[in-house]
Amino acid sequence: MGDTMIFGITIQDLIFKLFTMLGGLAFFLYGMNVMSTGLEKLAGGKMEAALKKMTANPFMALILGTVITIAIQSSSAMTVMTVGFVNSGIMALIDTVAVSFGANIGTTFTAWLLCLNDIDGGDGSGGIGGFLLKLLKPDSFSPLLALIGILMIMGCKKAKKKDIGRIFVGFAVLMTGMDLMGGAVEEIADNPEFQELLLIFNNPLLGVLIGALFTGIIQSSAASIGILMTFTGGDAISYEMALPLIMGFNIGTCVTALISSIGVNKEAKRVSVIHVAINCLGTLIFLPIALILKETIPSFGEFMAQPTGYMGIAAMHTVFNVAATLVLMPFSKQLVKLSQFVVRDKAGEPKEEIDKFAALDGRFMSTPSIAIEACRTVAVDMAELTQKSINDAIGLLVTGYDEKMVNSVIAEEDLIDKYEDKINSYLVRVAKYSVTGKDSRTMSKMMHCVGNFERISDHAVNLIESVIEMHEKGIKFSDECINEITVISDAIIENIKTAFESYISGDLAVAHKVEPLEEVVDNLSTELKNRHIRRLQNDECTVELGYIFQDVLTNLERISDHCSNIAGCLIETDEKTTIHAYFSDVKANDEKFRTEFKQYSELYFAKLDKKQ
Repeated sequence: MGDTMIFGITIQDLIFKLFTMLGGLAFFLYGMNVMSTGLEKLAGGKMEAALKKMTANPFMALILGTVITIAIQSSSAMTVMTVGFVNSGIMALIDTVAVSFGANIGTTFTAWLLCLNDIDGGDGSGGIGGFLLKLLKPDSFSPLLALIGILMIMGCKKAKKKDIGRIFVGFAVLMTGMDLMGGAVEEIADNPEFQELLLIFNNPLLGVLIGALFTGIIQSSAASIGILMTFTGGDAISYEMALPLIMGFNIGTCVTALISSIGVNKEAKRVSVIHVAINCLGTLIFLPIALILKETIPSFGEFMAQPTGYMGIAAMHTVFNVAATLVLMPFSKQLVKLSQFVVRDKAGEPKEEIDKFAALDGRFMSTPSIAIEACRTVAVDMAELTQKSINDAIGLLVTGYDEKMVNSVIAEEDLIDKYEDKINSYLVRVAKYSVTGKDSRTMSKMMHCVGNFERISDHAVNLIESVIEMHEKGIKFSDECINEITVISDAIIENIKTAFESYISGDLAVAHKVEPLEEVVDNLSTELKNRHIRRLQNDECTVELGYIFQDVLTNLERISDHCSNIAGCLIETDEKTTIHAYFSDVKANDEKFRTEFKQYSELYFAKLDKKQ
């Protein structure tokens, strides 16, 4: 076996070079994964949140899709994100088209990054210029970058600095993988037998097919581009060989989109169809054009026959994706119609309802910040449902029993319980992944606030039970009691609105308004209890109604307490204080607190006196 020669080397050497090639590919993929994870964690959920808001403008969606893909170094994550957002109803199908084009353009940045490996700095003996040029080569600075990254990971306490360290290490590992792959093929790239074997790629259809299959298997167009670049040494790959392969790489990366569409609704499946259609149509349009130009324009044919290098492949990859975007993006609506033709709605079939919990998608787990942002969207829905439920319950105290409304509040409480269970279970799963300090704080706030939302809904049901009890016993509050309940209810509804707005918007200035009003609610509750005791003493109210009135006041007061808990959690987490220290300090020393407390007191006690 040792004497048999293939591509100018022995079989034994060829086997070891294959091992090195595969090891280099493993380093490349792992480095890409570490780097993209670090970049994604560094970016946090801000860009994902921006994507949801800015996709209505196709041009902005294109730019944002490009920027996010460059930032997280993964068009696959971008695809998973859009499929999940459409599946949960956060984004419309038409809005994802421009994002998909942006993801295709953004992923070409990796090829330009790999071009650093092709810098020829000589031996560094050409003066300061030669030294600087050699220093730009990854094999010169990657070891130092890896050392800095390791020191940052081991020595820094801040999560952001650790993430930057991981990016450095991931880049160094990625470039090491490129070096290993390049070294493995360097000796055989010049061999005539090997170059003759590569002539099979002169068949463009075969090139597209092999490119698509290979990328579909490893699910990384960046890795496919990297491998192709390693074969450019020795003039082995020409432009006419590389172009079909690059087009095939673009098609092969759609496998991730197809996998991510398993188990989603039809609208989300159409996102994957659009992604596949963009890359297939781009190939069907531009490959025949390139072949026709090659045959009809001699100068173009000569250019296509020339050997390509790292820069040539990167440029071809970018030009193809930009050109496909320019040609196909004006037909975004037609792409949506094509996807609807492929994934059809059956005649007479009711339109699929969006699952309220579809955003809690396991597909997001690989990018925790996306998962946390998706979970926050569901938590906001829960907050809005809780606010509606408590408003409805308080309204029944004043208007009296309404069977439809009573059943609605009870059903809403059951759904809110389900929200709490689903959100907490999802956050527990996300916590098993590596999350940033900021994301960890977001998760902590979410779990705390979600618990308070659920307990507020429990008090809404308690209020409903008081309404039901009075209805069944044929008794009702006096006009004076109803007026008093209206005043304290107005204060509580305002406090609920303020607390929930502070969570949804993340505005601490709004959160600081909750505690002054909560203190006023406590004082109102004490005043109303004292007034009711006087009514009981004067035989103006029955003992039975007195118990119910006391229960109502207790539940209303506790709802306000939970509003205080929500605002306090936000302040405690973001201002890095303890809730007890905050309450003690603000009540004793905060002039703004005292001013707002006085204003709320004058407002609501004036209402109370007016209704007497």
